[in-house]
Amino acid sequence: MKIYTLHKTQKLPISIETAWEFLSNPKNLKTITPDYMGFDILSGADRPMFAGQIIQYIVTPILGIKTKWVTEITHSVTNQYFVDEQRFGPYDLWHHKHFIKAIDGGVEMEDIIDYKLPFGSLGQLVHPLLVKPKLEEIFNYRTQKLEELFGVYNMRKHH
Repeated sequence: MKIYTLHKTQKLPISIETAWEFLSNPKNLKTITPDYMGFDILSGADRPMFAGQIIQYIVTPILGIKTKWVTEITHSVTNQYFVDEQRFGPYDLWHHKHFIKAIDGGVEMEDIIDYKLPFGSLGQLVHPLLVKPKLEEIFNYRTQKLEELFGVYNMRKHH
């Protein structure tokens, strides 16, 4: 049984409150997800994030196949971190930790995703071909979008 981990960090020139307000609102996920993912929230995003929140989406991750995705916010500490876990969807395991911390002149966001694919060795076979590149692509898009929205963090400004 292979469990994969995706680890990403990004710095933005904004306050921790601004970062949290944006990231902890499920409605903003659509903004920072590529259009071709056909990302739509069905329910659960009508109030600020809390532990126990269930959010239902429709996504179209590959080959134009619409998939229902249900996640639960299992942990949430304002201005620090939250965790979403898949309850129903395409992965055998999906556990996504989002951390934010204040740094000089901005925030650092850290995403750690532990995930497992279905279909045993077949899943492991398609991971490097389909899944990993797709996740990388989604996170690169997210990085780019967040910079468009909030600006580029410039280390040199703060020294």
